[in-house]
Amino acid sequence: MLEWLSNNWANILIIALVTALVVLAIISMVRDKKEGKSSCGCNCANCALAGKCHSVQKKEKS
Repeated sequence: MLEWLSNNWANILIIALVTALVVLAIISMVRDKKEGKSSCGCNCANCALAGKCHSVQKKEKS
C-alpha cells in the first residue's frame, strides 16, 4: 500500500486540489444563489435573454 501511495502521490495531490476547487466553486454558487445574486453580471443591454432572466424580479416589484 505504501509503495502504491509513493508511486502515485502526485496524482493524488492533483486530484485533491481539483476536487477542493470544485467544492469551493459550488459553495460560492450556492451562497450567491441564496443571496439573490445573478451570475450573468446584469449587463442586460447586450443580452439576448434579458427579458427571461429578470422577468420574475420585475413582476415581483410591480
